[in-house]
Amino acid sequence: PGALMFVDLDNFKVLNDTLGHSVGDLLLQQVAGRLLDCVRESDTVARLGGDEFVVMLEGLSERTEAAAAKAQGIGVKLLAALNEPYELAGYRCHSTASLGIALIADRHTPVEDLLKQADLAMYQAKAAGRNTLRFFNPDMQAALEARSALETQLRDGLRDGQFLLYYQAQVDGAGDLTGAEALVRWQHPQRGLVAPGEFIPLAEETGLILPLGRWVLESACAQLAAWAHQPPRAHLTLAVNVSARQFRDPGFVDQVRAALAASGADPHRLKLELTESLLLEDVTDTIAKMTALKSLGLGFSLDDFGTGYSSLSYLKRLPLDQLKIDQSFVRDALDNPNDAAIIRAILALAPNLNLTVIAEGVETPAQRAFLIASGCRAFQGYLFGRPGPAAALPQTRQQNV
Repeated sequence: PGALMFVDLDNFKVLNDTLGHSVGDLLLQQVAGRLLDCVRESDTVARLGGDEFVVMLEGLSERTEAAAAKAQGIGVKLLAALNEPYELAGYRCHSTASLGIALIADRHTPVEDLLKQADLAMYQAKAAGRNTLRFFNPDMQAALEARSALETQLRDGLRDGQFLLYYQAQVDGAGDLTGAEALVRWQHPQRGLVAPGEFIPLAEETGLILPLGRWVLESACAQLAAWAHQPPRAHLTLAVNVSARQFRDPGFVDQVRAALAASGADPHRLKLELTESLLLEDVTDTIAKMTALKSLGLGFSLDDFGTGYSSLSYLKRLPLDQLKIDQSFVRDALDNPNDAAIIRAILALAPNLNLTVIAEGVETPAQRAFLIASGCRAFQGYLFGRPGPAAALPQTRQQNV
């Protein structure tokens, strides 16, 4: 068995853009020399193009484990050599590389497949923080193919209208329905109902979260407009989750404005749920967008409060209306004094900042009783109903509270 290595320089474009292509060319020449110095006479070094190099190692060992160990040793040696400083036309520079390794166990494996495997492994190395190496394995290939298939199905689902909104009840201290949170579900033609945890991360990575988020927003506004003509539901608010990528889209404010105008929904009944990580990115832009949206009449809830980098300074600066106590605190509040203390602290802090509080993940009467005793007056969780179609929302006070 041998091995094929795919070597890609980290941040080469930055050096090219800052010092010029002539300096970049010098770096490539020195990288090539270092690679040649690290391998045996029987090995092969090639530059595919740009800042991509390939190293082919032959005759490593008859045993796969031993061959992998030798390949790893050479890979570590290569990375160390490429990490040494470079003298480039009077500039002293540093550069690192990411390295992927595919073992050549079958001489009949097509070259294209080996290159693809080594390339996949290299991207795993980059994802792991760069300046490191990773081996290809079949699980990696399978995961990539499954991801590609899911992306295609996700695009088809958006085109064919396979998504729907579920609603989870939000109630007050007396158990009366005050609103709901809109939760997207995927009605897959083969897999049935797919939970968001399976497709939202991929939608974020591929940018499909933008058309999906717009559909959610438009559908939620349409639902609010429909409730306005139903006296038992006309008072309900509706919370809609907004992803960081969606919120950062330059046209987001206009999208919200258009969704409200097209549906005729009362903006005072719409609540956008944001995460702490979103708020910490470009605070100036965040405040500007939130202020523009607040001028339309809608409100903001800070989701999963307490689980990220909570800061009193941004709570004071941002035009928030509500804090949402994360379900992880609620779940363990009866057994973990620290979680109970955090809940009490949030409930004590919020009124001083003119913020309301809602606790999510409430599943038992005991949890509800503790929250009420601590001063909480708004709740969401399985105790009050699981997510379901709009028609499944309770009409009046919860019977199990």
